[in-house]
Amino acid sequence: MFAKSIRKDHYGYFFIAPFFIIFLLFGLYPILYSLYISFTNWDGIRTPEFVGLGNYITVFHDPIFYKTFLNTLFIWGVSVIPQLTVSLVLAFILNEKFVKGRNIFRAVYFFPHIVTAASLGLLVSLIFDWQSGGLNHFLVESGIIHDPINWKNNAWFMRLIVSSILFFQYFGYSMIIYLAGLQGIDPSLTEAAQIDGATKKHIFLHITVPMLKPIILFQVITSIIGGMQIFDQPFTLTNGTGAPDRASMTSIMYLYNVAFQSTRFGYGAAIAFCLFIIIILFSVLSFVLTNRKKA
Repeated sequence: MFAKSIRKDHYGYFFIAPFFIIFLLFGLYPILYSLYISFTNWDGIRTPEFVGLGNYITVFHDPIFYKTFLNTLFIWGVSVIPQLTVSLVLAFILNEKFVKGRNIFRAVYFFPHIVTAASLGLLVSLIFDWQSGGLNHFLVESGIIHDPINWKNNAWFMRLIVSSILFFQYFGYSMIIYLAGLQGIDPSLTEAAQIDGATKKHIFLHITVPMLKPIILFQVITSIIGGMQIFDQPFTLTNGTGAPDRASMTSIMYLYNVAFQSTRFGYGAAIAFCLFIIIILFSVLSFVLTNRKKA
């Protein structure tokens, strides 16, 4: 009776249609068209010239692509490993009830994530500027150094700076994710361990961390996926050059330079889909490891 009384008019399709229309026009169509462009040689003006797998073959033999990809992996590793470690420790501490003002600390630590990546990159660029940077001015005025240091001319220093920006921006976000996971752990487990004489250290290592393994896995995989798309921080820090000698240029920056500065849209699209395949591989890895853990 109740099932028969439900109206089955098709008016609901009108309410969901705008989403699908917008997705088809501004989501799926650009993706498919980019896939087509990746098999062509196109400068954005003339008719695309079909080259087959030529662009993808060029990607596999492009030393700059490999260099920028290794830069991306290095920046990811140096920023994410400390980020996930520090955020886990902070989440464990701020999850304790005896910590006064813990909600304030949570908000303060999360605040850097609200600031845009471009703003942080520009701010750090101004601090480490060779001629007018605040750091050089402070060091010279303090008598620590006599001449300004060209910080941006050191390849390893620039990679570390980009990694530091990423750490500063995302450790608060990771902390919130860990806090959500900690609040999902049954308190009776820690209470039983405390009754048996376990210390905070033992509870953290033998109860908290094992129970958070799915959350840690999620954090690692999503950070890898995000790490493959690093662009704003190094771009604004080096004004798009990846200086010095492309040492801080990421894969997405290289894609941008190839496609929008050199107007090699076909080759840029091929780079994009190569990175897309890499991200898919990491996503599949996440799925496999998660299911193996469940098993």
